[in-house]
Amino acid sequence: MPYYYYGFDPTYVLVLIGAVICLIASARVKSTFNKYSQYRSMSGMTGAQAAERILNSAGIYDVTVCHISGSLTDHYNPSKKTLNLSDSVYGSNSVAAIGVAAHECGHAIQHQKNYVPLSLRTAIVPVANIGSTLAWPLILIGLFFNRSTGAMLINLGILCFSFAVLFQLVTLPVEFNASHRALRILGEQGILSDSELPYTRKVLKAAALTYVASAAAAILQLLRLVLLFGGRNRDD
Repeated sequence: MPYYYYGFDPTYVLVLIGAVICLIASARVKSTFNKYSQYRSMSGMTGAQAAERILNSAGIYDVTVCHISGSLTDHYNPSKKTLNLSDSVYGSNSVAAIGVAAHECGHAIQHQKNYVPLSLRTAIVPVANIGSTLAWPLILIGLFFNRSTGAMLINLGILCFSFAVLFQLVTLPVEFNASHRALRILGEQGILSDSELPYTRKVLKAAALTYVASAAAAILQLLRLVLLFGGRNRDD
């Protein structure tokens, strides 16, 4: 492996860059959400109430709105058809909470309409989970075998990790589309006024950046694997 100098692996800088990007994105979404959590919506609706209204207006009556613990742990579960809203969203009537609830409703609507990127992401989940789990063990085991067998295992490990990266990339249009649907519906339904929508847009934009950061970090990690191990069968 030609990328080690005096015991230092310079490619680890890629991991550090990815970690910093993710930390910045996470801090931004938390600060933005906390800021606009102080802005009470003019309608007075809570996140749960807004979610029920949006789902019903879309003709969705088989999705259950649930209360889960935590902060910003909100998610839509397509297999159980549950829309799970966290402590900071479920009972809050802030513009931030309503925006997050509407975003999760966007996923439920995507599911109802068989939105292709969502279907693709759902199909990739098992492969991505297995890939991310097996990637490093395959690579490390490959280092102890001869050139041909080792190269095969290492390349298989890199391929496995590529599925995790693919999942991150497919997630981007799913999340952007859900936010776009949320903002449009909130305006059309009159749940938020024209003066409130810009605040909610900032919250959802900050949340979207966390997915961009995760995708960037995954790509940087994949690049590091290629730099470290991609040429092993040529250099050994």
